[in-house]
Amino acid sequence: MTSAEDLERWGGAATWSTGSELTSMQTLLWRAERHPVQSSTSTVVIDLDRAPDWKRFVAATDWGTQLVRRLRQRVVDPVVPTASPTWSDDPTFDLAYHLRRERVADREEMLAQAAQIALRPFDRSRPLWEGVLFEVGEEGAAYVLKIHHALADPLGTVQLLSMLQSSRRTHTARKPLADDDTFVAADPVELAVAGLRADVTSLPEAAATALRNLGLAAARPQSAVASALRYGASVRRLVTHAAPPSPALTPRTGRMWTFLTLDAPLEPLRAVARQGGGTLDDAAVALVLGGLGRYHARRDSPLTELPVAVRVSLDRADDLGNRFAGALISGPLAIEDPVDRVAAVRGEILSLHTERALTVLDAAAPVMNRLPAFVGASALRTAAVPDAFVLTLPGPPRKRYMAGAEVRGMYVLGPLPGAALTACLVTVGDTACLGINVDASAVADLAGLEECLAEELATMTQVVE
Repeated sequence: MTSAEDLERWGGAATWSTGSELTSMQTLLWRAERHPVQSSTSTVVIDLDRAPDWKRFVAATDWGTQLVRRLRQRVVDPVVPTASPTWSDDPTFDLAYHLRRERVADREEMLAQAAQIALRPFDRSRPLWEGVLFEVGEEGAAYVLKIHHALADPLGTVQLLSMLQSSRRTHTARKPLADDDTFVAADPVELAVAGLRADVTSLPEAAATALRNLGLAAARPQSAVASALRYGASVRRLVTHAAPPSPALTPRTGRMWTFLTLDAPLEPLRAVARQGGGTLDDAAVALVLGGLGRYHARRDSPLTELPVAVRVSLDRADDLGNRFAGALISGPLAIEDPVDRVAAVRGEILSLHTERALTVLDAAAPVMNRLPAFVGASALRTAAVPDAFVLTLPGPPRKRYMAGAEVRGMYVLGPLPGAALTACLVTVGDTACLGINVDASAVADLAGLEECLAEELATMTQVVE
């Protein structure tokens, strides 16, 4: 019988991402993308304990794309940017185009192939995902999924995969299917006309709001000027370097990606985070900084800090909410003790909770989306580029299976919009899975960097022993 847990999760997957239009931020990333330098593509590597039966795997994927309608839809742009791009069912959807299998000798070859897959741009006229089942060596296997940010960000991708997986190894004969099979189509000209009509309709209200705001500003000019200056100062702090970039992590072309993966017991990392008064997110940042500190010491390039991009809760009071924004901090490299490093990272992130302009890009996106695409691309390049991006994502808390193969690990490899590396820690059961995408042109000693990160991970997991 199908477990109640599976039915509940699969029911949630059926209602996942059902909006008809791209959000303003998704639209900005979609229109401003310059692959791979400003890529909005993430890759997930899922380690499996065995190679699943191929026919069963294909059938399971086919079911998943029927359950989650978005996986069979493509993005349609209006002929002129008067409206947001919208989702439309792909009339020529072909699962064989999106899913294939390959055989590799070992895991190192699989990761190298995955990086090359990630570097290839999507066909933007098709659904924005690609999956490859790798049979690794004699017995192992890994599933590599490439997915565009417009379809799902890294958090959404991990959530979707976790929902579609099964809690048991055996086959489930009767699975739920999506109820609505009405074909959804979109026409670029009609979208543009509809957007223009909406603009004309909303013009009187927009004008009235603008006049009302001007009246309030005229009534209290000093307050309005002071507020504008404070907001501008906040924007300046958020888009400028928190610390000087590392000369040891240059030059960066963004065109040579190398995937690294590490894992460790999760609970010791949580314990280090608690001792430092922080969260697992803070511990992940401290871990990457510790590895980078070791790497710089090896390269005789001592630094005390470097710029790191992190997620900041928009709920301000704590980090327990679901709304986040990206921001830069000065990441400490000179603090050797992992607990003290976590505390320093926590202080840096808490200081960002007072920034008024954390959502400045979301606020500006609707305006930039009405301008030529190169304007948005230029705006995204104006912000200071960090040396590293670090984020943490919750994965499946218990055992999960894909077509009878057990999920042993899940690693998210994010894009590199100008950074030297992107690191993502995913929690899978009681394991912390760390995926690192490295700009190989920026790192002279890739093997050394991997060793430094592994050494720091081992150190942090031994702190509480």
